[in-house]
Amino acid sequence: MKRPPSETRVPSGRLSRLTRFGAMTTGILGAAAAEGTRQFARGERPEWRGLLLTPANATRLTAQLSQMRGAAMKMGQLLSMEAGEFLAPELSDILARLRDDGHVMPGGQLKQLLAANWGADFLKRFEKFDVRPIAAASIGQVHRAQTKDGRDLAIKVQYPGVRRAIDSDLANVAALLRMSGLVPRGLDLGPFLDEARTQLHEEADYRREGRYLSAFYDLLADQSHFAVPRLHDDLTTTDILAMDYLPGDPIEDLAEADQASRDRAVIRLLELVLQELFDFRLMQTDPNFANYRVQRDTGRIVLLDFGATREIAPETAAQFRRLLHAALGRDRETLRTAARDIGYISETTAPHHEALLLEMMEMAFAPLNVPGMFDFGTATLVRDLQEKGAAFAADRSFADVPPPETLFLHRKIGGLYLLAARLRARVDMPRLLAPYL
Repeated sequence: MKRPPSETRVPSGRLSRLTRFGAMTTGILGAAAAEGTRQFARGERPEWRGLLLTPANATRLTAQLSQMRGAAMKMGQLLSMEAGEFLAPELSDILARLRDDGHVMPGGQLKQLLAANWGADFLKRFEKFDVRPIAAASIGQVHRAQTKDGRDLAIKVQYPGVRRAIDSDLANVAALLRMSGLVPRGLDLGPFLDEARTQLHEEADYRREGRYLSAFYDLLADQSHFAVPRLHDDLTTTDILAMDYLPGDPIEDLAEADQASRDRAVIRLLELVLQELFDFRLMQTDPNFANYRVQRDTGRIVLLDFGATREIAPETAAQFRRLLHAALGRDRETLRTAARDIGYISETTAPHHEALLLEMMEMAFAPLNVPGMFDFGTATLVRDLQEKGAAFAADRSFADVPPPETLFLHRKIGGLYLLAARLRARVDMPRLLAPYL
């Protein structure tokens, strides 16, 4: 059973966040020095990487970034999802924990934030406002509320100071990661920092998210198997997003449902990705399972969290269409050309790295070439890809990571593959793709 999130005050000022980073770094270095001294005393030769990432330091790092929230926590999540296969396993495991760890604001801090956005008498507008959040993440937390005029709402509240501290937080996290020695030699964190900075500033603007929420509400209005919350603009600000509260169970709960229900849910989500890429040219790029809920009585899938929505340029959609054609043709040379066009392979990619990347791509596209149903439940696809990815982490010379702007689709598809495996779904992939190719 998942433990409830801890209640800790969010450090909102730049100085307080900088102080927290300094204390965290000092603690990690101090523990490393102490462990090094103990190893010297035992006649051992300490190794810097092992000294820094002891179990105690790993716990300290995860806990502190989780309490910091905002950019500090989000950067760890992004690196884990977008470059996890290129990082050392120790660091990847630590960063992955940040997807699940979360703390919530104390009631007093929450009330101050709401009053700053809605006015001191904001409670007069509500029949009920639950102080305990129903969800908490890196940027904000969500509360359920009922207004005096009868609306049942989910209120997403951004942590104070998050937006102002994005740039400085990212610089501090990057320095900490470089210090760890777990980032591959030559890996340029700059593109990831730029990508994280862009995404964080976008996600921290709740009015922007509200526009995309409304866009998907309209785009999917005629698809009865999806439900998207309706935006309530009168209560939405840059720091607060108000939307319909839509009940639903975690989509992972479908793992206990019948085969047809599991298949149907995964097929619909894969179809949605294709629509987003080729029809809407607008994609919600965060594959977190928590963004999908299922209503057992109606079978509808509730779609949540549009902060990471991306607009897709026509040339990008065309590049991915060519990549899919190459994968279906099982022609490695054509696949190599398409991969170069997108940026998965460059002129500087070593031949053995290129061969391994193409092999991983062929593995990832294998379900597209299986006639009839591909059974994600019995296939070893996800595990095989993870093992291949571990080879990159083991090779400390690999640093040729694809452009971050192309990784969002890699992230989204990877998340859906994991969900398909979790739900043991069966999908006729060629039939699914045919209308779009």
